[in-house]
Amino acid sequence: METLVLAAHVVLAAGIIALVLLQQGKGAEAGAAFGSGASQTVFGSQGSGNFLSRMTAVLATGLFATSFVLAVYAKQQATSVGDAGIPTVETVLEEQSTLPVLDEPKIEVPVETDIPKAN
Repeated sequence: METLVLAAHVVLAAGIIALVLLQQGKGAEAGAAFGSGASQTVFGSQGSGNFLSRMTAVLATGLFATSFVLAVYAKQQATSVGDAGIPTVETVLEEQSTLPVLDEPKIEVPVETDIPKAN
């Protein structure tokens, strides 16, 4: 089931990308004045704005829904991680607190140094 939702999520994401690239920008009307005035005749006199905008909204809603479902699946997997024996942050911190503390090494200062001494 998770694979099916993930596949739908990828298809919806690709669909949104395609629809956004198909839509005209806000300044597309200025380009029509310079010779590309027939570019809106494919979708009628209103252009493709309404249809593509609605389809983008539908696909965005579907992408949101699949994202939510995938998040629920991920949360279910995260709760079962402790049962699988995979170390979590808490278990690593508990193990580190039981490790012995090493003695700090003694640093011997050399008797003669190159540092000048103030008299």
